[in-house]
Amino acid sequence: MKFVRDLLWAPTIGLSWLWGLGFFYSIHVTLTYGWLGFFGFAIANVAGLWLFGYILGRTKRSPDQIIKDIEGRYAGVFLLFQMAALVVTIFGFVAYLWQPIVGEGSGVGVALLLLFACAIGHALTLQQLKLLHILYTAVGVTAGIVLYVGLAKTSTYPGVPLQSFDARFYGLIMPTLIGFLLGPWLDIQHWQRAVTIKREGGNVGRAYGLGALLFFSFLFLNALTASAVGPIGSILSIDGLPSAQGAVSAATVLAAESGQSYLAGAFVIWTVIALASTVDSFYCATSWFLKGKNLRSNSPLLALIPDNIASSPLWLLIGATWVSYAAVPANFSLMYFMMPFATLFVSASANLVCESLGAKARFDPVLSFLIGCGSSLIFIIGYIEPVPGFLIISPFIGLIGALPVIIELVGPRSKAIPVDIVDQPVRMMTSTPLMSAAGSEEISPSHGFDGEWFVMQLVPTYDDTNSVGNVYFANYVRWVGKARELFFNVCMPDFDLATTRFYILTRSFTHDYRRESKEFEQISVRIKIARHNRKFVTLSHEIHSGTQGLLGHGEQSLMFVDREHYNPLDIPGEVIKGFLAYWPKDSRLSPSYRPKTIEQSKRQA
Repeated sequence: MKFVRDLLWAPTIGLSWLWGLGFFYSIHVTLTYGWLGFFGFAIANVAGLWLFGYILGRTKRSPDQIIKDIEGRYAGVFLLFQMAALVVTIFGFVAYLWQPIVGEGSGVGVALLLLFACAIGHALTLQQLKLLHILYTAVGVTAGIVLYVGLAKTSTYPGVPLQSFDARFYGLIMPTLIGFLLGPWLDIQHWQRAVTIKREGGNVGRAYGLGALLFFSFLFLNALTASAVGPIGSILSIDGLPSAQGAVSAATVLAAESGQSYLAGAFVIWTVIALASTVDSFYCATSWFLKGKNLRSNSPLLALIPDNIASSPLWLLIGATWVSYAAVPANFSLMYFMMPFATLFVSASANLVCESLGAKARFDPVLSFLIGCGSSLIFIIGYIEPVPGFLIISPFIGLIGALPVIIELVGPRSKAIPVDIVDQPVRMMTSTPLMSAAGSEEISPSHGFDGEWFVMQLVPTYDDTNSVGNVYFANYVRWVGKARELFFNVCMPDFDLATTRFYILTRSFTHDYRRESKEFEQISVRIKIARHNRKFVTLSHEIHSGTQGLLGHGEQSLMFVDREHYNPLDIPGEVIKGFLAYWPKDSRLSPSYRPKTIEQSKRQA
């Protein structure tokens, strides 16, 4: 039963990854580079789709939690990726099917198809789209088979060679491999599917494995059709290079002139299904992403914009349509719209993969964009000339922006050095190391010392959050207070309110909020003695998230008063002794304090 449930996800997974890039490029690569060229393209594409589901199905965090953690940092690149995918789809559909078969000036028909697909994506849930895509798959594959059989019967083409490699092909090997292996990670459509499959109790890895196999069958069907017709109707793109994506369309036009117009109809049905399933998935997934992000956002501007407008993907569709219709008459090649997936987006994709596997968040969108632009320019130079070396290094240049997280993930790990408390035993909340739920990995104690810092670790839950899912602001203050009390308890274990001769009072408290945290993030509260004078002690604190880094920092000033009349006191001897190891090194109270000599003072002056 579980297998059947995962199997039902395969059609929507396969169709949502087909779009114009896979659909038309499978025709071009087969006719240009032969069967080995096709299998090299298809295997990398299929492997990337499967690995996305396999990895997300085995990460410690659920896909839902990952997307919540990364949505703020990656929102811009997610949306840019969706727009780029739409441009490839619309451009390929218009340039290689609609215009050759229907003719120029047919923009109204394409606009109606896009609006119809958006309406479906708006009206249906993902579960309903999943059922619709099962129907789409049955109809589309049937039309594709009819097309292939009909063209194969009338074709005199001897067949595609095993291989027809040139310098450009060898240069494209690494961009193809890296681009397709990383591609699905920035596609919101697949994040929505992974989240939903996991919530339903399904096996994400198995569902994506089945979807990847079905996706391969789509590509192979197109490659077979291309091999039946040959490179007829090839055109020279703006760069002067031949483009074979429109070969099947040209063949169906010739077949229609011979009285076999049903073949053109079959190809239109198969291609329209590929377009519609991409656009309705785009609309549904992008709207889902924007609604979730806006719901959890604290931006006051969003409160002034109606939800339906703020979460509408239509502006992306409008932008993609404008780019596509500007590129078609300019005779652009599809390759230049595919290029960003192997250059511009590589850094962000690699960062996201590493973060999903547990690396710390280090993604810098501006730096990644600049590096990606440089990588794209090198790719273009290498593709036109051609210069295989430029093509080969272009995706690796894109990976430079992800080097810190890659090194963290695969490089040597530094072992934590335990720090003992000088003159005082560390009292932990448990005498044995805590274990994870699986019992396989040791996690750090709940509190203790890291050098001069006292560190308290905790994991917030839903009880700590507000109505939009962020940790309630007052809880940060409460956590600092709790860390301070534990700090005092470790350093002054014999302090007793019933017998003490002095009280410790909070004179002032400040906290600078930097980032929001969410439930189930690993939180560390760090506190130390920053400075003091005779009567006041200032404590510094920092709050860190395991996924987002510094959440906030601040200070608090403490004073000491006598128990009877609350008169201010100098720092009591019990406090000096209890915190002896943790006074600042430049403090006269610190055991490591060394007074400056006259010569040192002169040199510094």
